[in-house]
Amino acid sequence: VLFEKGSYAEFSFRAVSPNITGTLGPLQSGDMGASYQNYSFSYKQDLSEKLSFAIILDQPVGANVAYPGGTGYPFAGTTAILNSHGLTGFLRYKMPNNFSVYAGLRAEEVNAQVNVVAGPPLPGGVNYALTVDSDIAYGYAVGVAYEKPEIALRVALTYNSDITHSVPDNTGTNFDVTFPASVNLEFQSGVAPDTLVFGSIRWREWSKYKIAPPDYAPFILAQGNDDTTEYTLGVGRRFNDKWSGAAIIGYGPSNGLPTGNLAPVDGAKSLTLAATYKINENAKISGGITYVKLGDAVTSIGAQFNDNHAVGLGVRFGFNF
Repeated sequence: VLFEKGSYAEFSFRAVSPNITGTLGPLQSGDMGASYQNYSFSYKQDLSEKLSFAIILDQPVGANVAYPGGTGYPFAGTTAILNSHGLTGFLRYKMPNNFSVYAGLRAEEVNAQVNVVAGPPLPGGVNYALTVDSDIAYGYAVGVAYEKPEIALRVALTYNSDITHSVPDNTGTNFDVTFPASVNLEFQSGVAPDTLVFGSIRWREWSKYKIAPPDYAPFILAQGNDDTTEYTLGVGRRFNDKWSGAAIIGYGPSNGLPTGNLAPVDGAKSLTLAATYKINENAKISGGITYVKLGDAVTSIGAQFNDNHAVGLGVRFGFNF
């Protein structure tokens, strides 16, 4: 949003429906990936020819897990919900020679509720319930960009810091949960009249992520096994003054390590088809559909989660002032 022209506001909404099932011998987990929705709102304004600011409200992290009950699967009836809200303020300064720098401060609020129901063959003591009320923590982002408007070229490199929340377990003992830092490299360039190629490389430090309440030791609710790198590549085409479209592929490689039982997915491949309609000189609406092939995974208890997928629908409204 920092690179939109003039004063600009944007609202987006998406709904995602995963289908995630696994087996442990003859036991079937049922679909444990509950559907979810999220939204974001952004506003950008120029303060001068060189300085602009933006405010972004979004839901940066989340989880919605619901193992069906009565299946005989070891975690039948287990649920986990993580909600978040983020508010980020950015400033961008345009330097000579088409470079710009930008930085922002971020406030992140999270709350969560988990109820682990464990049956045979898991050992006793695995059952666990925890509710985490609202907690707010802070982070930052910095970046640099290069633009060449005559060929619609832009390359932007952004670092987002990790954010650590300190929350209590059932005994009142605080423990830290760190959501990972990331580095995003995003690019776009015109390659022919009315045709744009774009993409991104995103690294996230998931190896620092762990949810381990002291009163649940030695068990761990969730943990990141390794850092991840995800790739996207797309092509956009303007068909006429009103309509344009895009196709985007995404790839997140698997690491082959056992996953947690609340996130039994290892890597992903995706395809997105999107279209934008220009309502008038100051307003546009975009819509898209994404199909994600979720990577096969083996969980920490040896369950096999194969041939799973998710479907997402999104819409975005943009307005210039």
